[in-house]
Formats: sequence, structure tokens, C-alpha cells
Amino acid sequence: MNNLRSMEILKVAKNRFSDGDYDKSLALLDQIIETEKEDKETLSETYFCMANIFHLRGELGKAIKGFQKVLELSPNHTDASISLSVLYNDIGYYEQGRQVFETANKRVKTHSGEGDDVQDRHINKKFSMRHFELAEMYLTYNRFDEALFEFNKSIQLDPQNLEARVKIAKVYAKKNFISKAFDELKRLKNDEPNYLPGRVALGILYYGNGHILEAQMEWEKVLARDPRNEEALMYLNLSKTATETTL
Repeated sequence: MNNLRSMEILKVAKNRFSDGDYDKSLALLDQIIETEKEDKETLSETYFCMANIFHLRGELGKAIKGFQKVLELSPNHTDASISLSVLYNDIGYYEQGRQVFETANKRVKTHSGEGDDVQDRHINKKFSMRHFELAEMYLTYNRFDEALFEFNKSIQLDPQNLEARVKIAKVYAKKNFISKAFDELKRLKNDEPNYLPGRVALGILYYGNGHILEAQMEWEKVLARDPRNEEALMYLNLSKTATETTL
């Protein structure tokens, strides 16, 4: 098939995909695969679109094969690597997911050039979120050391992922490393004084360790900056009610 013709069909297939007409999109994608033999870039995007449709339909086996085909054609296709890694983890193939993810991560480091700073940051953010998701999964199963490792990797790739810093403090608290949890949240407060979720979390940590006044002060400071902050308002009201009940 003429390359221009393949690209036109792919564009229509993507539009059908966006409209939710998956059957029509798949029919067009099949047409490209049957006739296009040379243009690897078009074929990789065709398989990527097809794999995403299978994923949305819950046909995970077909989705995995589709993403694998993308990577055969375009080994540096970051989105396909991330999608495949996520799929493996979804079905419990954690080791395979980790291997795909780490291989892609190495490729990104190898192929990133000095002139690709914007693209590099974009890719780093994607990988940062993947590490964050892995950390959340480990945290669900109380695998705290692995969770800490992944949250830290997330921050290394995207220093602006402030939520990961709050999560690290929470993991420390769950491990009963209370002083480390306080250190983490106090550093976050100093570094990013306008990041209110961090200050709310610091208040919770204070309250959970019996420092009621310090906790209330943190929540009051949050409300001074954002009077409609429901979380800070809820904790402040609960703390005052509990204190009054105790008295």
C-alpha cells in the first residue's frame, strides 16, 4: 500500500477510535496490517492503536501481543513499553512488567540527547508516574521498603511530584519511623510552603502523635491560605470536638 494512503487510513482509524467506534477502527487497522509491509513507523502506530482498543475491551491477551508487536517494530516506543508494563502488572506478571519497564528506562537514558531536554522531561514524567503507581501497589500489600524505593525513584525523575514526598512520610509513619516522617514533611513545608496537602499531612502526623495544638496550628494555616479546604476544616473541627469531649 502507498505510504500516504496508509497514513490517511490510520488517521481515520484514530478518529473512529476517539469516537468510540472500535469495530470500524479495528477494521481499518486490519486493512493497514494486511497491505502495509514496509513502513515500520505506520505499522507500529497501527498496532499501538489496535492494542489500546483491545485493552479497553478487556481482551488483555490480544492487547499484550499488540504492544509486543509495537516494540518489535519500534523498540523506543515509550508509551507501548509503559502500557505493556502496566498490563503485565494488572494480570500479576510483576517480574515481566518490571523487566519491560526497566528495559525501556535504560533505552530512554541511552538515547536521550542534550538537545532533547523538553522531550526528556516529558518522558521522565511518564516514568515518574509509573514508579509512583508501582509504589502505590507495593503500599497496598504493606511492602514498605519496595514502596519507599519506588516513591524515591518517582521523585528523582520528577522533583515536582510533591505527592510522592507526602507518601514517603506516610510510609515512614507506617514503619513507625516517626522522626523520619516528621523530617520529610517539615522539609516539604520549607521547600514548598504553598503545597497545602503537605501541611495537612503534617497536621495529621502531629495529631496522631499527641501534639494537638501543633496540629491545629497547621490546619489553621492551611485555612488561612485556602478557607474552603475541606480536608483541613474537617480535621480541625474533629480535633476541637475530641478535645472538648475529653475535657
